[in-house]
Amino acid sequence: MTSPPVVWFVVPKGIDDPARVSGGNVYDREVRDGLRERGWTVSIVECADGAGVASALRSASDGTLVLIDGLAAGWAAPEVEAAAGRLRIAVLAHMLVAAFPDATEPEIEAERRMLRHAHRVIVTGRWTGEEVARRGLADADRITVARPGVRGADAPEPEHDAALLCVGVVAPHKGQDLLLDALDRVPTKDWRCTIAGSTDSYRGYAERIAQRAAAFDGRVRLPGVLVGEALAAAYRRSALLVAPSRVESAGMAIADARARGIPVVGTAVGGIPDTVVGGGAILVRPDDPDALAHALTSWMTDPVLRERLRAEACRAREHLPTWDDTVATIADVLEAA
Repeated sequence: MTSPPVVWFVVPKGIDDPARVSGGNVYDREVRDGLRERGWTVSIVECADGAGVASALRSASDGTLVLIDGLAAGWAAPEVEAAAGRLRIAVLAHMLVAAFPDATEPEIEAERRMLRHAHRVIVTGRWTGEEVARRGLADADRITVARPGVRGADAPEPEHDAALLCVGVVAPHKGQDLLLDALDRVPTKDWRCTIAGSTDSYRGYAERIAQRAAAFDGRVRLPGVLVGEALAAAYRRSALLVAPSRVESAGMAIADARARGIPVVGTAVGGIPDTVVGGGAILVRPDDPDALAHALTSWMTDPVLRERLRAEACRAREHLPTWDDTVATIADVLEAA
């Protein structure tokens, strides 16, 4: 009788912690659960730092198949490099560190080392895969795209055509400051905006966003992390998702909005254009609050535009990947490794 396939999945500590909600954590959980449903034995190894990753790799016996989250792998790049000679290592790269403008040379070098020595590299979007190959971090034949999946969700019942939602960690690369700059330029004042996400990672930035939001007389709401029914309710109440990112591999919030048929206004950066293929979106130049304000104003004032984008977004729901698709792709990569 054939034994079930076994993989060690090395992830950052706290992927099930509601206070640490992120697109990467959601993706990791879906992969873990999906592989188990397909009959895999998945041993989760949660690590808080490079020492934990190094210890996990040292304790794995020769030949062990290891799937390691790119964030965790970057914490211990020398250990990943050293272990590649005796373990079968696949790296799951949610994002490319080198694409961030504030990335340091040690961080970029760590990413370079761990990707070059991985036997397989799984990326969450076409743009990330092309960037990894273009930068010479991995050969194209070692890179596989496994796009985030979606789950079926109810169509929205927005409170108002100008009910806006922005979901993601409150951080400079997510561009919440650009959104507030744009909203300040929108001539109509009957909009409402919810900015949901963790404020723990970039506390100084998050405090500045909260201070600026307070100047909008209650029209900007910052509820922090939303999970489960609270997050689902936020989507149901919203007419438009805004994704003002400066850097983005794909955007889990965009995928969630697409699953519900909610149109998107976002920046044309990274993997966002791929995520909104099929229509239902307006893309603007990154780091340009005037362009974002123009797009938001058009949405709020042009009913014909709103109806077109809603119709396109609803049609696009039929062609989105499911999490079963995502997990099947990753299972194939791991079996090949």
